[in-house]
Amino acid sequence: MSIKRLTRLALLTAAALIIFIVELQIPNPFPVPGIKLGLANIITVYAVYRFRAYEAAMLAGVRIVLGSVFGGNIMALLYSACGSFLCLLGMLLLKKVIDEKHLWLASVFGALLHNTGQMAAALLVTQTPSLLLYFPFLVVSGCLAGAFTGLCAQLILPRLTAIFDRNISSRKKK
Repeated sequence: MSIKRLTRLALLTAAALIIFIVELQIPNPFPVPGIKLGLANIITVYAVYRFRAYEAAMLAGVRIVLGSVFGGNIMALLYSACGSFLCLLGMLLLKKVIDEKHLWLASVFGALLHNTGQMAAALLVTQTPSLLLYFPFLVVSGCLAGAFTGLCAQLILPRLTAIFDRNISSRKKK
């Protein structure tokens, strides 16, 4: 991996981490705990469509670990890791059949997979099958949040690509 790609990944990881920390400061308007927009996933969706699979996985992994540390909730690391792993795997597979013009759709499926991974982790940790009653709320919120973050990622994808390409072409001219 080139220094340029590593620097881009580091900048995107920092942006995702900042978005994550800012989102933690916003009070949850929903009576169901754990439901949030997941705005940092905008960066992850972008990375899935613009970087190699292992690079997108590095970005997501570093963001999850640092987000848990900076957010002060190490237990959330397990749930986030399970959800993010399943989400990332699913979106990488969906990338082969869903193009950039329909990126929001991949994000919706990714959000559903993320919720499924988190629910599986919660069931394994707590051994409480009644948690499945909570799953329909997660599905609805996941679809809405996934559509929103996917549309945001779809809007920024060409802009970030243009910025990165402009920086490369301006340096080649020098």
